[in-house]
Amino acid sequence: MNRDVAESKSSSTSLDVRVRELLSRGRKDLATTRFKEIAIYFALIGCGLFSLLITVSIIGVLLTETLRFFQFDEVTVTNFLGSADWTPLLGETKSFGIWGLISGTLLVTGIAMAFAIPLGLVTAIYLSEYAPRKVRDILKPILEVLAGIPTVVYGFFALMTITPFLQWLHEGFNVYNAMSAGLAVGILCFPTVCSLAEDALQSVPKSLRDGALGLGGTRFDATIKVILPAALSGIISAFLLAVARAIGETMIVALAAGSRPQATIDPRDEIQTMTGFMVQMAGGDVSNFGTEYFSMYAVAFTLFLITLSLTMVGNIVRRRYRETYE
Repeated sequence: MNRDVAESKSSSTSLDVRVRELLSRGRKDLATTRFKEIAIYFALIGCGLFSLLITVSIIGVLLTETLRFFQFDEVTVTNFLGSADWTPLLGETKSFGIWGLISGTLLVTGIAMAFAIPLGLVTAIYLSEYAPRKVRDILKPILEVLAGIPTVVYGFFALMTITPFLQWLHEGFNVYNAMSAGLAVGILCFPTVCSLAEDALQSVPKSLRDGALGLGGTRFDATIKVILPAALSGIISAFLLAVARAIGETMIVALAAGSRPQATIDPRDEIQTMTGFMVQMAGGDVSNFGTEYFSMYAVAFTLFLITLSLTMVGNIVRRRYRETYE
């Protein structure tokens, strides 16, 4: 009897010790987990603040140097915003009319989007709604490869392949022309439009497709009248992202478009874009203290305002046409 009592006391004692050990280990694990969570929390805050700091620093540098550009006697806001004559390297007859560069940028972007948006959307619809799985598994990696090709390769492709073909079609094309650069930029933006639009189409619930087909509609009817409107927010976002990519493209236009800033709508002419001019100025052929050098920052700040406007429009459109499904 006494032995049983002693054994029960011993077992209860060992059980209490184990419980205490488990509680102590649990407290240590909980403290470690809380420390890790706090560390991750502050690390995320630090990353966010770092990104904000970089953005503010970029804007600050662009704004500061742009204000220095307008402090030169030969520069006026009226000439900068109201003229298309951009001749910063002509000695005493310098002119800084930004619309010559904006015109070239918009011309290349328009040509690129006229190529990339229809072709990208049709390809996205085919991959999402019509392509067999095996075909889709082959085409998707090919599109991703196109998106990963360096832009300088596209530039040389435009200069050595697209331009000679255009000159074979029509003798009016210059060696450097807007059409060649625009088509190369369109090829560059095509995978972006196709991939993002296809993701937007894939995100539409299958129940909408089944409902449209159940009501007697064909697959084409379901695609055009149901799926496309439901995915409109994502598709428009893909378009705007492609436009921003085309406006900010550098190497293709620097190699294939030329270096003659002018306000023209003729795609056969040589033009210069804002990014092309910045590449020219960054080459080191001008003084770091001259008007020409600081004009690069004014052009960069203008380009930043354009892309910022596109981003804001994209956010408004996305909120306006966003569809939510449960």
